[in-house]
Amino acid sequence: MPENFIHDDAAHVDLPLGTVLVSEGRRGQEHFFASLDDSPSLGVVDAPNEGAAPSSLWRDAWQQMRRRPMFWVSALLIVLVIVIAIFPQLFTSVDPRFCQLSDRAGAPRAGHLLGFDGQGCDVYSRIIFGARPSVTVGVLTTIGTSLLGVAIGSIAGYFGKWFDTILSRLTDIFFAIPFLLAAILVASTFAEHRTIWLIAATLSVFGWPSIARITRGSVLSVKNNEFVTAARALGTSRMGILWGHVVPNSIAPVIAQATVMLGGAIVAEATLSFLGVGLPGSVVSWGGDISRAQGMLNTNPQVLLWPGLALAITVLSFIMMGDVVRDALDPKARTR
Repeated sequence: MPENFIHDDAAHVDLPLGTVLVSEGRRGQEHFFASLDDSPSLGVVDAPNEGAAPSSLWRDAWQQMRRRPMFWVSALLIVLVIVIAIFPQLFTSVDPRFCQLSDRAGAPRAGHLLGFDGQGCDVYSRIIFGARPSVTVGVLTTIGTSLLGVAIGSIAGYFGKWFDTILSRLTDIFFAIPFLLAAILVASTFAEHRTIWLIAATLSVFGWPSIARITRGSVLSVKNNEFVTAARALGTSRMGILWGHVVPNSIAPVIAQATVMLGGAIVAEATLSFLGVGLPGSVVSWGGDISRAQGMLNTNPQVLLWPGLALAITVLSFIMMGDVVRDALDPKARTR
């Protein structure tokens, strides 16, 4: 039969394409068959785009995040804070430790945009240089809690049995310890050796349980997938499967939680410094400046306002970024 003809089973006749058929049972109902020469090829229309990049969780997450204004606002603030922390000399040339009592609680003037604190130190300079210790403690604490939490949670979730029992009970014990109270106790015990490393280590030791629980749940949902079974069939060791296949595919919720925890670590460091058990007074930090300014709240509140505002903006930017990352990496959130 020629390709430009169709076969009508009802009438048992061959009709050229493009003709109008009228059904006897349904008089007046017309059926039009388009000619193949006049219509686009279905193979071309339905053909997949072989040149397109393959889809993945991270690619889909990036496509979603870039469409949200909150992502760009938080990213801009985070980049600004990081640049200030790394290169404070680009933003001020005033020594934050140079103080004159004659300038005590002085008003802003040329070269001193935010005035002076209760000891005659430049407020703006101390805010700029105070970003480095706060951000450093936050980053180190986040790295420490993530490493501990991922290691403990992944081993408990993947190996199960008595591994899971022991590590889960250990996690419950650390959850029962008040985080801030334990940090204050440790920092007070080592008061003569308080450094950025000690504060970060203290916060990491008592801050990992939440990461461990998230990692354990994620590993439990991944360890029975097909690619894990395939790796096991190829003779890959259990530790090789865990660190080479299971953990990389379980890390997405951990990254989202760690981003939020970074802001919490900065607040924790500021709280310890405010209470006098954090970084020593020789280190310029936002928490220390807030503690020093609390006595001037009634007479000169702006001395407390500026470091508090810098702390709040920094923490808010990391929390906003964490919310965006969590929504982008959560498949259920993308379907809502």
